[in-house]
Amino acid sequence: MEGGVEELSEVMPRVLIVSRRTVRKNKFVNFVGEYHLDLILSYGAVPVIVPRVTGVSSLLDSFEPFHGVLLCEGEDVDPTLYMDASELPALTPEELEEIKAAHSSDTSIDKDKDSIELQLARRCLERNIPYMGICRGSQVLNVACGGTLYQDVERELGRKSGVTVQHMDYANYDGHRHPVTIVKDTPLHDWFADSLHDDMQINVNSYHHQGVKRLSARFRPMAHAPDGLVEGFYDPDVYKPAEGKFIVGLQFHPERMQHEESTNPNPVFDYPGCPRAYQEFVKAVVAYKKKIEKTTTRAPWIEKQRKELVYSFSLAKNLYEEQRKGHSVHNGNSALLALQMTSSKSQQELNVGAHFLKANSPLNKQQVNRLHQMGATVRGSKVFQHALEINRKKESAARKWLEDMSREEVHELHEFYKMMVDVSQKVLDEKPNS
Repeated sequence: MEGGVEELSEVMPRVLIVSRRTVRKNKFVNFVGEYHLDLILSYGAVPVIVPRVTGVSSLLDSFEPFHGVLLCEGEDVDPTLYMDASELPALTPEELEEIKAAHSSDTSIDKDKDSIELQLARRCLERNIPYMGICRGSQVLNVACGGTLYQDVERELGRKSGVTVQHMDYANYDGHRHPVTIVKDTPLHDWFADSLHDDMQINVNSYHHQGVKRLSARFRPMAHAPDGLVEGFYDPDVYKPAEGKFIVGLQFHPERMQHEESTNPNPVFDYPGCPRAYQEFVKAVVAYKKKIEKTTTRAPWIEKQRKELVYSFSLAKNLYEEQRKGHSVHNGNSALLALQMTSSKSQQELNVGAHFLKANSPLNKQQVNRLHQMGATVRGSKVFQHALEINRKKESAARKWLEDMSREEVHELHEFYKMMVDVSQKVLDEKPNS
């Protein structure tokens, strides 16, 4: 029996889930809600628990390979990770103390858990690994992309909207419900289509007092509470489960929307759409595993170089887009500023892509004609021909490298090149002639 389990773990895709720490009998223990684990297993993936232990954040490479990440409930995300220093404090010190007293089990900050989960979220975003965030996991996803959070939804958003919504009920943890309105033509709309009426509403379970304040520019809302809070969002550019694409955040808990008589392995949910989030997530995880397995036949050094380059281009693209969308700066200086603000490690990773661009830039027809015009005559033809031969070899090597990539990866690289051409032209236009 044990051998069979080992074989399954090797064949089935792996989903990382970070545990939460609590105190039991005066000792720290780690735990993960079994509803999540049951659903992941039931749809064909293996949940792998990442323990919330000091030092794990520097050992995440040890959990490779993984094919999806599910982040769920936990303490508040550290406000210093998302608060804008230019904004005035939304809450007074007295209000913050009242919030801590009212939500003592959630307002304690766990920097180790924040570090582990933000790193995993960013890896998923950079490599298009399927990611699903439930409750805190959706907040981590938004923060990882430059979004912000309300420190206390009922005080901040309720004060602004004039609408009070009870987002948590300590006395009725699983039974609490509040309405949300689902946005048409989104994954949530698809999952709950059979249960929706003209008002596009369902009643959901939630247990939180933080929530999305400014949604990252890359995401699209999928549902709102009556006070306007975003209750679900996704990346429309990374949502094709059958192709291994899934980046979704849900503030509510579909896994807990079960009837009291519900039993494993046949739970009875409030709506047929509740388990669809997990079903579609695992579908993406399975497809992602199949996709990356196609690359394992390449020589190890080629695959390593490919991953480094794709990561480098993705990092540069995300930095540029976040600066451009988040701050409405539409010139090349925004990209340069973003690159200058990155860590030394990120600079090294960005340099990988920069060196590739520099080393693999074959001459185009216009450049060849320009060289002729500038004096590439018969007298200098040997030098000119030698330069062309070198560039032909570079072009051939680049073509071979690109042919080993998927169509999606080539498209992303092509879009990145176009963006870099635009940025460099704007920077050149702004530079004084020397």
